[in-house]
Amino acid sequence: MLGIKKLDIFIVKQFGLLFIGAFCICQFVLMMQFLWRYIDDLIGKGLTLDVLAQYFWWMALMLMPQAFPLALLLSSLITYGNLGETSELTAIKAAGISLMQAFRGPMVLSILITIASFLFQNFVTPRSNMEFERLLVSMKQKSPELEIPEGVFYDGIPNTNLYVQRKDLTTGMLYGIMIYRMTDSYDDKAIILADSGQLMATEEKKHLVLHLYDGAWHENMRSQSLAGNAQVPYRRETFTFKNIVLDFDGTFNLADGDIFRNNAQAKSLKQLQWGLDSLNEYYDSLGHTYYTAAMASTYKIPDTGKKDSLKALEMVATKKVIADSVLERLLYEPTRKTMNTAHTQTVMATNDLEFKSIMTGDGDRLIRKHKIEMWNKFTLSLSCLIFFFIGAPLGAIIRKGGLGVPVIISVLVFIFYYILDNTGFRMARGGMWAIWFGKTISTAVLAPLAIFVTYKATNDSMVFNADAYRNFFIKLFGIRQHRHIYRKEVIINDPDYHGDKVQLMKITDEISAYSKQHKLYKLPNIIDVFFRYRPDHDIEDISERMETTIEDLANTTNRVILQNLNKYPILAVKAHTRPFEYKWANIVAAIIIPVGAFLYLRMWRFRLQLYRDLKIVKTTNDAIVEEIEKINS
Repeated sequence: MLGIKKLDIFIVKQFGLLFIGAFCICQFVLMMQFLWRYIDDLIGKGLTLDVLAQYFWWMALMLMPQAFPLALLLSSLITYGNLGETSELTAIKAAGISLMQAFRGPMVLSILITIASFLFQNFVTPRSNMEFERLLVSMKQKSPELEIPEGVFYDGIPNTNLYVQRKDLTTGMLYGIMIYRMTDSYDDKAIILADSGQLMATEEKKHLVLHLYDGAWHENMRSQSLAGNAQVPYRRETFTFKNIVLDFDGTFNLADGDIFRNNAQAKSLKQLQWGLDSLNEYYDSLGHTYYTAAMASTYKIPDTGKKDSLKALEMVATKKVIADSVLERLLYEPTRKTMNTAHTQTVMATNDLEFKSIMTGDGDRLIRKHKIEMWNKFTLSLSCLIFFFIGAPLGAIIRKGGLGVPVIISVLVFIFYYILDNTGFRMARGGMWAIWFGKTISTAVLAPLAIFVTYKATNDSMVFNADAYRNFFIKLFGIRQHRHIYRKEVIINDPDYHGDKVQLMKITDEISAYSKQHKLYKLPNIIDVFFRYRPDHDIEDISERMETTIEDLANTTNRVILQNLNKYPILAVKAHTRPFEYKWANIVAAIIIPVGAFLYLRMWRFRLQLYRDLKIVKTTNDAIVEEIEKINS
């Protein structure tokens, strides 16, 4: 009833299974990349398994929208690459089913994933971002797990450096203890030496108790109102047993969620709109207050209204005050006082403006972040559909399944997308680009690519034909091609040696006359090249008859003739006359001077190459004619 075909079900099953597998792989790769970014905040903190489980859970939810596009790209590439590699795609087309009809099932599934990605970003991702940031801040604030090394100063305890020469893992005793305690300054330091000791944590894990045996305490007393050259008071104490309490918070405390209320990534679309309206209202009123205060303290404010504050500022700035004429009327002492007062007021005004610029700059950044996050919810979801229309046609064109070529192409496309998206994000966040431009640049670049490969796939165009690109560059740069003629095992018709001999001698005479007439070694006339083109049918006829003779002589069993046949160059019969086939293309190339200069020099190079090739043809013709005369005699 819904028009669902068995073919759609078959392709959707393959695509769905591959999407689940690709999604798991992409999610794992993204999580590992994200984990290495914050690995220093996790190691050595003594975090419990439930805290780590929450950390990975919220991280997975936060990275899922980024995994959707890459998983769609990879799964669509593999799906249609497998169909093309096993000739199933050829059978589908032979049955009269177009490629777009073969895309129908996975395309509907991709649209549903796109919608799900948007809803996920709007309702789930904000919560996961907030919880992840809370956990990350809490992990950074947690004190490291106490692990005292041997023979190294340990600085994991606040305001304390602890050195242990040796420790007994069975009894927990520490031997050869040296402690440096620093509170406010270098003058207040204390050095504690002990023969042995034992370190224990209190029950609430807020402090450490250090039991020391047989040691000495050396401490500088706090110096308060002593003269500059006076010595700092010093105290020394010996003990047989002493307890020292050290501050050390070993518990894990979850940070308050209110500190993330301005985090744009922790808000839904509606919350972003509310937050944006509040921020605009607050910073508009703040800016107007700053402007009113600044103008009221200097000049009378022109009555222009709140919306025309910039116009009023221009009116005030255009007023000129001639300071030199005022200072000339004052005596030296009043002048000095006036200058000092002006300097002080200028410094105070500058500091005040710098502080206000920090406030307004923070507001601008917050507003931009909210707008960027609003755009990001739409562009990241839309990228899922674009990646499908890149991956599916590429898979149909390449016709390679598995995890080889599809993975390489997926990674290259995603890296290209990531560079564009990250560049746009940074430029929009910094205010260099408009936010809509920075967040849509990646989509605007990849959308035409998706349309192009879809068009090529539906029209069975060979986009990735290596031989076509190879021949194009060979023609562009004039790379010489070599013949490969080998002795045939079975010869049906022997060559016409007499006719071939006559033909080669005739070609030799024509080449001599052609070279004398056209003077290929000289620079061509620019007018003839770009504006007054005449086809060169003489060299085309010579090349055609030479190829026919070579094809006939290829049936010989004579090794000398076969060896000489491979010396014949493949003549370029058109590249030495003009750059393009069409007259208007040559005129445009001449107008664009850098392009025209390149094409002109390229064509002269082909003329010189043809001049050398014709010499080789004449020499080879003479050698083959001589060998044919030996055969006839």
